[in-house]
Amino acid sequence: MEQKSQPEEILKIYTKCVNFAAIKHRNQRRLDKDETPYINHPIGVAYILTEAGVTDLEVLQAAILHDTVEDTETSFEEIESEFGPTVRSIVQEVTDDKSLPKQERKRLQIEHAATVSPKAKLVKLADKIYNLRDLQRCKPKNWTDERCREYFIWAKKVCDNLKGTNVPLESILEDIFRQENVC
Repeated sequence: MEQKSQPEEILKIYTKCVNFAAIKHRNQRRLDKDETPYINHPIGVAYILTEAGVTDLEVLQAAILHDTVEDTETSFEEIESEFGPTVRSIVQEVTDDKSLPKQERKRLQIEHAATVSPKAKLVKLADKIYNLRDLQRCKPKNWTDERCREYFIWAKKVCDNLKGTNVPLESILEDIFRQENVC
């Protein structure tokens, strides 16, 4: 039997991860007017990381899986079983506890941003970039201009606690915040 090269194995693992997330998010849509398939979001987050020079497979897997536990019937144990303890740990660090009130979850995101691992910080930065770019492109259904502005202000507070992680990602965020006049 032919032994697979390392790049082939990496592609197999990554594709398994994308497929897993696609199945988990299959019935979900984004809140934009086009109701974009939700899977575009985690794939886009991973793509932002690669554009910033991130090639760590576990970080890219966590980016693809970052919303599965929070937004689907997926458990952390399932993530670990399928993708290993490091991917589980990164996903766990970026997952909100949906049993908490929304304002408490938002407060905790600001607070925890400074204490999560460098790998989780990368996923968090790319996730914020994707969401902020999406917000710039199209206001979600039922969102007021004020709610959009509040999201930008809150996201800046989270991102301020992620500084020193990745210069290209942080530069993108600085540009976004400058465009939105969020200092």
